[in-house]
Amino acid sequence: MATSEVQNFYKNKYIFLTGGTGFLGVAIIDKILRSAPEIGGIYLLMRPKKGKSIHERLQDLTKNSVFEQLLETQSADIFKKLIPVSGDVGENFLGLSQEDQATIVENTNVVIHSAATLDFQATLRPTVNINLLGTKRVLELCTRMRNLKSMVHVSSAYVNSYLTEAEEKLYPCTETAQKVVDLVDTLNDSALDELLPKLLKDHPNAYTFTKQLAEHEVNRHAAQFPCAIIRPSMITGAWKEPTPGWTISKNGPQGFLMGASKGVIRRLPVGVDLVYDYIPVDAVVNQALVLGWYMGTNSFRELKVFHCTTSTSNPFKWRSVVDQMNDYLHKYPLKSAIWYPRLKFVSSLWVYKLASLFVHILPALVLDFVLRVTGGRPMLMRLHTNVWDSLNRLEKFIFTEWKYHNPATQQLAQLLPEKDKSLFNFNVSQLQWPEYFVYLTQGVRRYLNNEHPKSLDAARRKDKM
Repeated sequence: MATSEVQNFYKNKYIFLTGGTGFLGVAIIDKILRSAPEIGGIYLLMRPKKGKSIHERLQDLTKNSVFEQLLETQSADIFKKLIPVSGDVGENFLGLSQEDQATIVENTNVVIHSAATLDFQATLRPTVNINLLGTKRVLELCTRMRNLKSMVHVSSAYVNSYLTEAEEKLYPCTETAQKVVDLVDTLNDSALDELLPKLLKDHPNAYTFTKQLAEHEVNRHAAQFPCAIIRPSMITGAWKEPTPGWTISKNGPQGFLMGASKGVIRRLPVGVDLVYDYIPVDAVVNQALVLGWYMGTNSFRELKVFHCTTSTSNPFKWRSVVDQMNDYLHKYPLKSAIWYPRLKFVSSLWVYKLASLFVHILPALVLDFVLRVTGGRPMLMRLHTNVWDSLNRLEKFIFTEWKYHNPATQQLAQLLPEKDKSLFNFNVSQLQWPEYFVYLTQGVRRYLNNEHPKSLDAARRKDKM
């Protein structure tokens, strides 16, 4: 039986992971524990939150739905591989104690840096602190690690969203990281807000701007230790692992499927003939872990950039599933649906807003009134106000078509040993979009709307009624 080179690489090694409690982070943890259980351990950078210690937060983390498949084959003892360390990418020295720094520096072999603030509305100060300085702090720790084999930085395809076509290379920044950091240190919030449009230039928001600056910080260290940048596009629910359709993220298509299945989202602004770049979370996880192995076994001393994307290798258009979406919603309905699901796609934001007055706002006012009268908590107007606001911010991302070329990623998928091609699969050219959306609809039902498959018969009776 062929052995897995990637599994062998991670055997007895220690990984330092940031962003481990997020959508991508928990999926990375699950995959390592399932497919490389002989890992030495995973140092998880965590901060105490909502009055809970990092050990209590780790306990909560182990109850995540992502681990259901893992626990069918492993005992809960596998979680002893997770080593929480108290810290925060937003603090100097990552907020790590001297003792934890010493342990991490001594033992870490692979660093996966996925922590970031993903808020497209966030101002410059927090995005610089987390996305730029956070990366800088991780890299500074990397320089002290005695046995570091590779560093994988999770960036975003949209760092170059001012270009409608982008290659797997580092593009020049219009500002230096040091200048931006100095401005944040010296200016107050209102002065920063005023200056922001001039700094951003063609960038749509502070997120893409600071993530691009962070890439250049990674490049500055690429001669010291092997560094890879992985640029995923919009990360969506699982294609295959841990189970088809698994998701805990409400971003992108899974968020509106969540609302559509409830019957409260009835119109959606989408260009049905545009290519949308969606990438399943398990493809990102597998490629990130393969990059740890690839960079670590080849000991590269120059930066390698990889697009984890579908727009050029397996382009998705809503046209391919638009006629089936309502069928999916009625095949897998919700017991908790408020209104009969019926989703229609509209071609512009102003058409959406006009239609929304009649199919979203007016019904929301009526239903919120009924909830108030019956002692419930009104929520629909708040939901639609949030959707309205977010669509204004996302208009560029909804109606722009990008092409992210990914020959390096395709080449990497081909050079994998046969065993690893199946064990750590990220070759998305094999993905069938209509089938994927059937599973995503079920995943949204199960994991976002918290309705067990056992309730499906009762939900179907309600839907029919």
